Amino acid sequence: MVFTVTLAAASAAQSPVLADAEENPVVTLLPEPVIPALPAIPVASLPTASPLNNDRIMGVIPDFQTVRDPNAAFVPLTPKQKWSLAFKENIDPFNIASAAMAAGFSQLGNQTPKYGEGGAAYGKRFAAAFADFGTQNIFSAGLLANLLHQDPRYYRKGPGTSVFKRVLYSASRVVIARQDTGASAFNSSGVGGTVMGILASNLYYPAASRHTEVMLGRLNTSFTGGIIGNVMSEFWPDLQNLENKFLHRKHP
Repeated sequence: MVFTVTLAAASAAQSPVLADAEENPVVTLLPEPVIPALPAIPVASLPTASPLNNDRIMGVIPDFQTVRDPNAAFVPLTPKQKWSLAFKENIDPFNIASAAMAAGFSQLGNQTPKYGEGGAAYGKRFAAAFADFGTQNIFSAGLLANLLHQDPRYYRKGPGTSVFKRVLYSASRVVIARQDTGASAFNSSGVGGTVMGILASNLYYPAASRHTEVMLGRLNTSFTGGIIGNVMSEFWPDLQNLENKFLHRKHP
């Protein structure tokens, strides 16, 4: 509240009433002015990156690790979300089917890993192919991503620049990742996890397939596959948008 004190002025010739007023000033209390509340101003917010989505390329290939919206606000994953992402990809039916297919190709002519011929050999090859993907993924997206505080997701560059630059960007993300702070850094978790997974395969690969040439070949295959996967993740939403526009134009 605001207090205003008003004193009655008096001269020597004042009346007793005024003199009494001088000795006992009148205190007038004025109410505090009421200021009307300003209307709330809406603040536009950016969409946040979904930590665990169910996106698929061509409706089949899992694309769980991709942040499709280039304008999405960066929100780091929690340790639990990183582990969940790793396990979610490992048990996806497409990746299990891919392991079965890879085992079938290596079965032809007793290729690496050289388990021999027959049904038992195919079973070993399938288990090895599933373990190859699983260990690399667990080491990269789970263990090292948490220890090194890196984000295992792929962030699209999106439209707005040339196709060539987007392809280069996609390829570079194999060796460049985001820290949990949002800053770019060497992809220690991705590269390190891949190397650790390949080294771990020596525990279950036959002796004929445990040598430097095989490991270097698998390293090349893993990085090549990572680049192809990033390029598909980068451009698939664009193809979806073109398809939707075409269908909308054809069937208004």
